[in-house]
Amino acid sequence: MAKAYSDDLRQKLIQAHQQGDGSLPVLAQRFHVSVGWARKVSAAFYRSGSWARPSSGPRGPRSKFSEEIRRQLSEWIEEQPDLTLQQLQSRLRGELGLKASIGRLWSVLREMGLGLKKSRSSAPSRMSPPSRSGVSR
Repeated sequence: MAKAYSDDLRQKLIQAHQQGDGSLPVLAQRFHVSVGWARKVSAAFYRSGSWARPSSGPRGPRSKFSEEIRRQLSEWIEEQPDLTLQQLQSRLRGELGLKASIGRLWSVLREMGLGLKKSRSSAPSRMSPPSRSGVSR
């Protein structure tokens, strides 16, 4: 992945442009940067007054699962702990108008620290554990 140019280079480019040492295309060639980058840095400087690189925000789209929706999910699960993912998905769509896949819903529940409830009342597996020799009886 490419590294970002240093703040020092940004500062030198802007200072040279302010001193009238050349146009942005000429300075871009002198500093071995693209004209587009030079224009972007110059515009950002005139907008903000700072040549420092702006801090980057969160990447990607925002999650549909806001804190309010996560609280609602927690309440539903607290009221009825044996809700299935399909039931939660239906309630989200019906009551909150939120469409989400089962996989995404499962990921959100894991992020929230909620897991799949394992039923202790189900019958044990009929399959016998494999023998050490690898031959089943």
